[in-house]
Amino acid sequence: MSKLLDDVVGELTRLPGIGRRTAFRLAMYMLRMERDEVRRMTAAMDDFRQNIMYCKFCNNLSDTDVCPICLDERRDRTTVCVVEQVGDVVSIENTRQYKGLYHVLGGVISPMQGIGPSDLKIDLLLENIGRGEIREVILAVSATVEGETTQFYIMRRLEGLLEGVAGEINITCIARGIGFGDELEYADELTIAHAIHNRTKMK
Repeated sequence: MSKLLDDVVGELTRLPGIGRRTAFRLAMYMLRMERDEVRRMTAAMDDFRQNIMYCKFCNNLSDTDVCPICLDERRDRTTVCVVEQVGDVVSIENTRQYKGLYHVLGGVISPMQGIGPSDLKIDLLLENIGRGEIREVILAVSATVEGETTQFYIMRRLEGLLEGVAGEINITCIARGIGFGDELEYADELTIAHAIHNRTKMK
């Protein structure tokens, strides 16, 4: 095999879910593309990696220091939906059923993978809630052991915070139309919409 081809295949296999056979097909497809198309594609990837930012309020991906959702004055600023990853924001937005703000944790607590509470954006969430504008916190983490652990930890942290916040704040979780062990990102839009609409009060 050509070393150039082998190098490209090797790099593509570093992507999640891409085995050598799929990487080989992708490499051969790129070989059939016009050179300008390949340049634009690789330039977009490089630009993304170099210049992408995280919103200083919600930790969502953004081209600027504040994401378009946080800047949108039409959003309901009294409600925040707490999710694990950016992909979850995309999944919920695709349902067109939720009009509040988001908070992206950046993962879930997983001792097996060496991820603790300090590795997540939980303190930023509490800081935002502490400003006093939020009236509902929706916990929309995956129905997994790690997700449940993360949800329990956030609940414990919120209990202490809410004592010093004026006004009632409801804490809800999405309805479990999403089965235990399922990740939100891979659920269909109708299931997610149902789960958001039928969320249950936790506190």
